Formats: sequence, C-alpha cells, structure tokens
Amino acid sequence: MKIPLFKLFLLFSLFSLSLSHEPQNLLVFPRPLIVEYSELDEDVNLRCTSWRFAGEANNLSPWKTVPKECAEQVKEYMTGKGYVYDLEIASKEAAEFAKSLQLQDDGFDAWVFDIDETLLSNLPYYAAHGYGLEVFDHKKFDDWVEKGIAPALEPSLKLYEDVLNMGYKVILLTGRSEQHRDVTVDNLINAGFRDWHQLILRSSDDKGKLAVVYKSDKRSEMEKDGYRILGNSGDQWSDLLGSSVSVRSFKLPNPMYYIA
Repeated sequence: MKIPLFKLFLLFSLFSLSLSHEPQNLLVFPRPLIVEYSELDEDVNLRCTSWRFAGEANNLSPWKTVPKECAEQVKEYMTGKGYVYDLEIASKEAAEFAKSLQLQDDGFDAWVFDIDETLLSNLPYYAAHGYGLEVFDHKKFDDWVEKGIAPALEPSLKLYEDVLNMGYKVILLTGRSEQHRDVTVDNLINAGFRDWHQLILRSSDDKGKLAVVYKSDKRSEMEKDGYRILGNSGDQWSDLLGSSVSVRSFKLPNPMYYIA
C-alpha cells in the first residue's frame, strides 16, 4: 500500500513541529528523589503529630520549647479549626459531666478553672514569639499580661457560664502573681467572665513552688474550707494532677508550652 506523498509530508511536518516545541535545558529530577522528599515531609508531619499527642497525654518529659521542625505544624494547629474543635469538645464533655451531678444545697460544690490558655487566650503574644519556639521569657510575658487584652476562649466562656448557672461555686486558680490581680480582674470582666467566687493568685509565700505543688496546696485549702471540688479545667497537667484533685478533670489542648 502506497502512502500519498502529501500525507508523508504532513506527518513529517507535524513531527518536526512537536520537536521544535520541546523545552530546552529542562532540569528533570529523577522520580525516586521526588518521592523521597514527599515521604520526608510526611514523616516529619507524622512525628510532630505524635509529639503533640504525647504532650497532651502527659507522656513527654519536661520540655522548654516546641521542636524546631514542629513549629509550623503547631502554628497551623493553633490558628486553625483543629484547636477550636478540641476546645469545643473538652468544654462540651465538661458541661455534660457538670449536668450529671446532683449538687447539694450548702453552696460548697466547686468548679476550678485555670486562667491562661483555659479561660483567656494568650495566642496574640505567642504568635509574636514563634508559637512556643522561643524559650519562655517571664518579663516579656508579664508585660503582655499588664496590657490586659487577652481574649476569651469562647468554648471555655460557655462552659464557665453553664456551670455558674447550674449553681457551682467558680474558683479561679492561676499561676499569675498577686501583682497582676487588678489587671487580671479587668481583663476577665472585659472578656465576659463574671461572678466568680474566688480568684487565687500566687502570693510571695508561693514563690518558687512548682505549679503542681502550688495548685495542690490551694486545692487542699479549699477542701479544708469545706468545698467539694467536682470539676477542674486547665491546659496544663500541673493544673489537674497532684493532691486534692477534682472528681473529674478536663485537659484543654496546649502544644505551645509546658509548666511543671
């Protein structure tokens, strides 16, 4: 079978045209190298997720900063929907538990709340300091606290209002020092919190105590005063563990810092 001459010419012309449009000097990486980078990114992401999970489960040894390779993931978590959803489910479960209890009529059924990263968010401060990538600076943080502009964590505000309306005595137990009392009160009120029964801050007598010891001591004093600590909400395990613990505790997420 003979191919007409004009068809051969057309075929050759198209072939030549396709060759003329091939990119020149194009650097093409071998496929295995691309896969290797993809697997590396995935591995780092999985390891950082595991690190966050270990922190929330209290399986990590004391740490001072977020691992450098996890800084971006922590930022994405804290500024994304995941953090909000985790706060919401913790607050929802706490509210369900609070509703399930039959309170006594003597006014001594108490719910304890931490403040920082529990009721108030210091995310604006940590956004300027690497979301936990920097070593904690007490002076800089104290300066931030004195501004009194920390916003409420909305799911925690809802829980706070719920337990207050159920008849619990709300006791705020914070690691902030007594010198920050006035600005802390103003900040809480401006953020929507009201009618707490007690606000306990670190006095000079508490200076140097580990948080878990300080908060255990204060809860022990509450019990000696006759309070039954039915619930406790905090973002650090040191808010919740130790002695004189609540009937049930609720850990809020915080991968940015650790307090012993």
